[in-house]
Amino acid sequence: MSNYAVHKLDHTFTIYQLTEADTDSSVSICPDRGAIATQLRLRGKELFYLDKATFMDPVSNIRGGNPILFPISGQLTDGQYEWEGHTYSMKNHGVARTNHWEVVSFGTDGAASLTVRLHSDASTLASYPFEFELEFTYILQGGKLRLEQQYRNLSGKPMPVYAGFHPYFATANKELVYETDATVYLDYNDGEIKQIDHAIDLSGKVESLTLLDARKPQISFSLAEDTRIKLSYSDVFKYVVLWSVEGKPFVCVEPWMAKTHELNRKEELPFIEAGSTLEAWLEIASE
Repeated sequence: MSNYAVHKLDHTFTIYQLTEADTDSSVSICPDRGAIATQLRLRGKELFYLDKATFMDPVSNIRGGNPILFPISGQLTDGQYEWEGHTYSMKNHGVARTNHWEVVSFGTDGAASLTVRLHSDASTLASYPFEFELEFTYILQGGKLRLEQQYRNLSGKPMPVYAGFHPYFATANKELVYETDATVYLDYNDGEIKQIDHAIDLSGKVESLTLLDARKPQISFSLAEDTRIKLSYSDVFKYVVLWSVEGKPFVCVEPWMAKTHELNRKEELPFIEAGSTLEAWLEIASE
């Protein structure tokens, strides 16, 4: 019997579940709902929180799993930005997490994998006036989940992009110690920059915190006494955002390419040149 499998499950939405038998690992992906990974089990431990009601509602933004953020991470001022003399409206975290993605391929040769693709269309162009193609590959191998990303600019001009991810990790503990070389964070609750001394407590925080000065593209933390998570990622993800909701059993640890509102500020706005592709990756491991 093969160590790897890909199962296609048809319920309200089609789910592709990748499994690795010898490490008791699995990940479930829903192309219909922004190609989100709704479930992640690594080395026998379930890691993601999912609010099933928001997942089942086709018009709701999903609270849980690992939403894909593109072309922006975070919010815009009044939900709008100006570009080349025109004003555009865009929802929080962009257009990719609400769209249907095409399944390109899947396989079980040496790993369980799924490749999905999203093209710009009339609905995305109304919010983001750039032709693009995204191609992401989920790879489950060695008890780790790797997400390889290609961001293609099909427009004839440079395309602003600060993508990211929004993983919801299941834990009732809001006060965690994060292993990172960042020394300070921006607290959006009061606008203050604060030192990272030991644990960071998200209890009572409505807005997020952003780690500002990390140099190593990785962060580790413990969800429980026997469950330690390590996120590793391309160095294009310059920031890590921490967020939670009081009374909900999750903490979000989110690699972003720029801070929130960057499409308004335009101070450190990343671009992909016309006809070019940005390649990046994210890896989640349970140690």
